This record gives sequence, C-alpha cells and structure tokens, in this order.
Amino acid sequence: MDELGISDVQTALSSGEHSARSITEAYLERIETVDRAGPTLNSVIELNPDALDIADALDKERASSGVRGPLHGVPILIKDNIDTADKMMTTAGSIALLGSRPKQDAFIVQQLRKAGAVILGKTNLSEWANFRSSFSSSGWSSRGGQTKNPYVLDRNPCGSSSGSGVAVAANLCAGAIGTETDGSVTCPASINGIVGLKPTVGLVSRSGVIPISHSQDTAGPMTRNVKDAAILLGALTGVDPMDDKTQEGAGKAPKDYTSTLSVDGLKGARIGVVRNLFGFHQSVDALIETALGVLRDLGAELVEDANITTKDKFRESEYEVMLYEYKHGLNAYFESLGPDAPIKSLEDLIAFNQENSATVMPHFDQKHLERALEKGPLTDKAYLQALHDCRRLTRDEGIDAALQAYTLDALVAPSNGTAWTTDPINGDRYLGSSSSPAAVAGYPNISVPAGYIEGLPVGLSFFSTAYKEADLLKFAYAFEQATQVRQPPQFLPSLSV
Repeated sequence: MDELGISDVQTALSSGEHSARSITEAYLERIETVDRAGPTLNSVIELNPDALDIADALDKERASSGVRGPLHGVPILIKDNIDTADKMMTTAGSIALLGSRPKQDAFIVQQLRKAGAVILGKTNLSEWANFRSSFSSSGWSSRGGQTKNPYVLDRNPCGSSSGSGVAVAANLCAGAIGTETDGSVTCPASINGIVGLKPTVGLVSRSGVIPISHSQDTAGPMTRNVKDAAILLGALTGVDPMDDKTQEGAGKAPKDYTSTLSVDGLKGARIGVVRNLFGFHQSVDALIETALGVLRDLGAELVEDANITTKDKFRESEYEVMLYEYKHGLNAYFESLGPDAPIKSLEDLIAFNQENSATVMPHFDQKHLERALEKGPLTDKAYLQALHDCRRLTRDEGIDAALQAYTLDALVAPSNGTAWTTDPINGDRYLGSSSSPAAVAGYPNISVPAGYIEGLPVGLSFFSTAYKEADLLKFAYAFEQATQVRQPPQFLPSLSV
C-alpha cells in the first residue's frame, strides 16, 4: 500500500486488480502491523467494525450499477472529534466521552458516505483538539495515548490532527480528514511530510464536529499528494441546513477541484513572500529559499516583503474569542448528545477531569477549559470587540491588505519548523508557524512538502483570501510536481541512531 494515492486506489479498483474489500483489508493489516505493533505510532484510536461490510456493499454496487465517483471504495480515516452515527465513539480523545455515540453523522461524514468512501476508523488527536492547556504535548489524549512522528519516533507529530497526519504519512489509509482552529491541519501536515488543506471557514460544514471556535473551526483533507487533497475537498463541500455559514459558500466551490490542476499552474502567478513569517530557524529559511527558487523557475512572479504587518497584534483577541466560543460551542455540543450523554456541560467536563486527574491530567492541566467557563454569553461587549479586532487585523489590515497592495494571487511562507522532541512534562516547543493569519481570518491555507532537515519534513504554505482553494491547490500542485520531494517515513527511533 506504500504511497498509493486516492487516484491509484481508484485505478486498481476500476481495473479489477483489487476490490474495496481487499484494499480495506490491506490497510487494516498495515494499521495492525505499523500502528499497533511495530513502531506503535498510536495514530488510529478506533477501527470501524463495519468497514469490511461497507467495502463489500460498495463492491457489489460497483459491479451492478457503476461507480459513484473517485472515492468509491476508498478507505478514509477521520479525526475523533467528528461525529459518526455507527458503532464507533466520538470522544475528542477524552475518556470523559467514552461510550458517546452521536445520533447522526456529521454532515461531512454524510458527504463522504454519499461519495462512496469506506470510513475505516477514527484517528487520535491532541485531546479536545489541543485546547485544554498551554503546556500540552501535541498528539496526546487520555483515550489514545501519545501519537508518534513516523519519521523519528521520539519527535512530536504536531496537533491537533496528529493521528490523521501520521496515518496518512505512514500509509495507513488513502487519505484522512483533520480539523483546524489554528494550525491543526497545516502543522501536522508540514511536520509529517504530507499535504494539508485548511479551507475557508464555511466552505465545509462544521455541524457534528466537536467545536472550539465557530469563527475559525473547519475540517479539511490530509493526503500524500495535492490531487488527492483536491478530490477529498470536493467530496466534503456542500450546503448544510444545520450550519448557516455554509450558505455563504453556496456556488463558490467548483464541481471538481482537480480540473484546474496543472504543472503550469504557477506560470504568471503573482506570489507575495511574507518575510516577517520567516526567521525562526536558519535551516528552515534556507530550505524555503530553495523552494522559492522553484516557484520562480515555474514562472511565478515573486513579490518580496509582502508582509502581514499585523501578525503580532491579534493574539490576545484570538484567545479571547476562542474562550467565549469554546464555552458556547461545547455546551451546545453536549446538549445535542441528549439526556444520556456522559457529559452534559463544560462544568461537568471540568469536574470529571478533576475527579480523574491521575488519568486525564497526569502531565498538564485544563486552564483553557477553566478560563472558558468564566466567560459570559456571546453578546458580551468584550467578545464582540475581540471578534471585530480579529477580523480587522487579519483580513482588512492583514491578508487582504497585502494581497491588494501588491496585486497578488496568494502569499507564501514556511508552514512550520521541524518536529521537536516529545516532552509530556514541558509540552510543545514551537519554533514558528505561518498558520495564524489565515486561521483567524477564516481564509484558506495549504501546506505542501518542501524538503527535509536531517530527515525531518518541512512544509511550504500558500494562503489567500476567502474561497481561493482552487488557486491554492493549483499553485501547490505545480510546486509538488516540479519537486517531488516527499519521502515515506523510515520510523527511526531518534536522530542519534
């Protein structure tokens, strides 16, 4: 199964070389060998007991009435904060929600099933999508344990979509779905050497996804190549009656995001280099300089110093918004689970964690949850002002200002630094990231593999204004096809070996 993409799987299915069942069996065997035995990556938190039956039904449908589309019979993993109304639980990685089985699929799961995907299982994540403590270790959850980076096992996979990123990198599925509030798709994509696309907020429904911030949350595809990300994104989009924000995206998603992918996709494009999002590591800067040279060679016109001048001005406002929206969103989610839900409110969750602290909080606390509980309703002036400031500083005076000032098609910057050594006591050690402006603005951002530093992957990010996913995919595809830098992981114990 090594390095097979969605298109490769579909070709094998269409030719009769494989069936949905045989492909699903192969991935299940690889998960058992690589994720649970072998290197013990801990990226898959639960397998779908009905996966083989679903695959059988899709094989029969293929034989009798044809193929639904490019995902027909293709095994996909989804993050464990996305609802499925089946035999699997949805827990956000927390033992507080053990046994929780939502009443209906998240809209994006409905879309995947409609497209013919085999929902293979759920992936581990940073518990509560990494918004519990500022000292957390990304990829750790009380239910799933610590997810490991498949390139170097004592290194961190980043989060919160850690399991999705690792599972894709380690070839445990054809593709996966992650979610992002700020960096939770693009960071694990970059650090695990894969492609990750965070869409415009509202392009993809958020209903049935355990929330942090409704103004920033979105699900997105995580794949080994750009074409697969385009295929997965096309399946996820759609207007959801349960998510009003998706009405804004009506008519803005092409029927086929792969239709504009071209090796000449960067020719004539004006790309702004956001230099004030560089500078956190000299080796990363050097690698990205090489990548920029590729963009020039492919016909892009690079505009230097197209900076986000407000990049350090919205952190406090972002945190304030997230606290308010977290309390509101979590309480609404718990209520949607009905009277038999194991947790009925944010207050219940905090109490559960305190009562089970030896298991739930062996290394880090729940300060974000406690601070969210202190916040008032979404009508508070403090919340409304913080939200206004976030949008002004990241949109009008941020990304849109840079795009308009230099007449640009997109902006480019290093996605992240390299993976740090996992440290459950002191938590994550981020060197730098370019995710926040697009995340807070609710704008699209794609990370594509750019190279390696001592065997550790580094990604290049393209981002732009709302609903520019097709352009970003086109740019990333041209870069990817010219460079072909992705290498499968070797599961090294550490860099010293």
